[in-house]
Amino acid sequence: MTAPDDRIRPTSPAESTVARASADLLEHLADRLGARASAQAVYGEPVTRGDVTVIPVAEIAYGFGGGVGLDATAAKTGEGGGGGGGAAARPRGFIVITDGTATYRPIRDPWTTVVVPLAALVTGAAASRLARRWAKRG
Repeated sequence: MTAPDDRIRPTSPAESTVARASADLLEHLADRLGARASAQAVYGEPVTRGDVTVIPVAEIAYGFGGGVGLDATAAKTGEGGGGGGGAAARPRGFIVITDGTATYRPIRDPWTTVVVPLAALVTGAAASRLARRWAKRG
């Protein structure tokens, strides 16, 4: 037997209006965030000096979402809905064009430059001590 809530009910004009408003909101958010999330937002425009051109490279991410809530009481008292979004941009490197040759140069994280060699040094020292202890036992 089917419960009353499981039945398919016809879409009311209020629900159609709310759904259309939500879709419009999501489209608006996508347009606004997409326009702002760019390499130019991170670096600015490509720079040319003499025969050298530098083009910025960035990692861009954005997301958005929205929703509509409409239940039996909302249909009588009003409509519900909402949305939001965000964007992030991170510099990743730059392309240098000189004499018709393009070269990508990544921007390295300073922590990676320090932490990775330090971790390798500590791991090597620990492995050396462990090998000596095993040699003494055997």
